[in-house]
Amino acid sequence: MRISLFPLFLLALPLLEIAGFVIVGREVGALATVGLVILSTVAGSLLLRHQGFGVMARVRAEMDAGRDPSRELAHGAMIVLAAILLIIPGFITDIFAILLLLPPVRDLAWRFLKSRIVLATSFTGGGFRARGRDNVIDLDDSDFSRDDDYSRGPDHNSPWRRLKDD
Repeated sequence: MRISLFPLFLLALPLLEIAGFVIVGREVGALATVGLVILSTVAGSLLLRHQGFGVMARVRAEMDAGRDPSRELAHGAMIVLAAILLIIPGFITDIFAILLLLPPVRDLAWRFLKSRIVLATSFTGGGFRARGRDNVIDLDDSDFSRDDDYSRGPDHNSPWRRLKDD
């Protein structure tokens, strides 16, 4: 029977964070400690906003090139996790966030995780844009007319129309 230490760590994390606040507050002062917490929250918020768009652009580029975007998705998810950890008040979570922001650490985590992730689709053949092109129907001006029933105006007998004077 294998016992995971992760739930125990989650329970102990608030106590460790409080101890971190006390230690840092004793060294740099209470005001500087609060300033550091606010600064890390602002940095995490900015990082989350900036990286969200960047990750989507990198994933799109990988898919357009016909390559597997799973590595970019994993790196993006780790950067988003790092941003969330920066937003959470505390210095221990900030240390984990800074580690996740380092590309060698993310590569190491990706090598560990990629054997545990199952890719549910194939990204060969140019991504999503190459699919579904045969279902496009081009219409000429003679294929439709503005004199159809749609140009008469609203149908007052429609069951979907509710008039106030009814």
